[in-house]
Amino acid sequence: MCSNFRSLLPALRRVAARCPPSQICTSLRTYATEAAPGYEHKPSHYGQPLFQSHPHLLRPHELTPGIPSEEYERRRKELMDSLPSNSVVVLIAAPVKYMSGNIFYKYRQGSDFWYLTGFEEPDSAVVLEKNASSRGYRMTLFSNGKDSAKEKWDGPRTGFDDALNVFKADDALTIKAFPGQLRSMISLYSNVYIDLPQSPRKNARSSKSLLRYLSPPVNPRSEYESVVESLSSSRRKPLAPLIAQLRAFKSVCEQQVMRMAADISGRSHAKTMRFTRPGISESVLAAHFEYLCSLSGSQRLAYVPVVASGPNALIIHYTSNNQVVQDGEMILMDAGCEFNGYASDITRTYPANGSFTPPQKELYSAVLSAQKTLVGLCTEAEGLSLHDLHRKSCDLLRQELKQIGFTLHTGDLERVLYPHFLSHPIGIDLHESSYSDRGELLKAGMVITVEPGIYVPPTAQFPRHFHNIGIRIEDEILVGEKHPVVLSVSAPKEIADIEGACQGLLGLEPF
Repeated sequence: MCSNFRSLLPALRRVAARCPPSQICTSLRTYATEAAPGYEHKPSHYGQPLFQSHPHLLRPHELTPGIPSEEYERRRKELMDSLPSNSVVVLIAAPVKYMSGNIFYKYRQGSDFWYLTGFEEPDSAVVLEKNASSRGYRMTLFSNGKDSAKEKWDGPRTGFDDALNVFKADDALTIKAFPGQLRSMISLYSNVYIDLPQSPRKNARSSKSLLRYLSPPVNPRSEYESVVESLSSSRRKPLAPLIAQLRAFKSVCEQQVMRMAADISGRSHAKTMRFTRPGISESVLAAHFEYLCSLSGSQRLAYVPVVASGPNALIIHYTSNNQVVQDGEMILMDAGCEFNGYASDITRTYPANGSFTPPQKELYSAVLSAQKTLVGLCTEAEGLSLHDLHRKSCDLLRQELKQIGFTLHTGDLERVLYPHFLSHPIGIDLHESSYSDRGELLKAGMVITVEPGIYVPPTAQFPRHFHNIGIRIEDEILVGEKHPVVLSVSAPKEIADIEGACQGLLGLEPF
């Protein structure tokens, strides 16, 4: 022990004596993935984090981080109350996906299944039967349950008693019983709400693959194929569009989780700007962004990031990320994390060397001006749809480009310079639902992206000094009644802030 440190010990002991035992007295930085010692329950008794095993991740009333158990109950009840009498809902968990052989990808639960149950284990299913009880339905959860032999290899699973007590099921059964139970249940109902998985074979009947997708193989095969045969088209109804209507509006708890996801991604964008330098690889920037997100508690990226330097930015979905950043180029980074079940989606465009050139600044200012105007229109009071917003984005960008020297002819903007749509809903999924209607008016509680962009190819009809510049600016917007809320506010987008982040003038460190 060095003499200088030894001389500090008495003072350190006095400080430690004043700290309550429950507190950690340290000047070391802590991250979302760290927790005070003494709280761990290892190994966990459950198949996913719960307050009982992971109090550093969940609060006592939460079923999943940030979302209370009561909210899952409200979602199920709202769905079941919307259905006609004599209805049953069947939902299945997402399958484990494999990269090759027995090498599996990190598991992610099916979005609709998770939205209604909060249950995160594969090989599971849920059946909701509408009834006349005060609850309005009966819930049966099917899963693997406890199995010490399998848990030795794959980790803990949630037992059937906890499925009843924690996940509020009325009954909990093994997934092996699912085919027989389902056949008995659906025979009692005239309205069966279920989504059949898509078959990978073009001419195969997707219904035939239903229970292979739902559960482990059981014998005889005819037992579960007969269940599918009983789902006649007259009784079978799609479920996803109904859940999409619920997911379109974010509760206060969901809004808070989405803000946290956006904050993590926004700060990671800012720090990656600081980390960037000419000569670095696009792949290194992508890895740095993901590292920062993981360090802050993100479970995964929400999508494969775009890190497009220079002319690569003209490729809308450029994900190769395998070239070297050159001095004088700009970088278009479209990247966001998934945090506690919710996606974030942010795009920023910034100079690799920390300073915009005059043409870069001029074109960036044009896109930014349009983007800020469009963000201000994301309110219920404006009475606009996503289609309306997109048309306005075309008008605004056309005006901005004309002011900086573009002579636009028919089709130049929509087909060449700005070929993508302005916006999409976001939530549990990056693109919240394929059932969303772009013609529907925006309502308070919706969350959408606003992402205008301009991508200038090196062709003669456009000003030469803008050639090979691609700029997109994307934020996540919580639609309000009269005022929008920018969830992704942590990501710098004003020119002064971007240059400040790149040059280290905002006090940000790259790690």
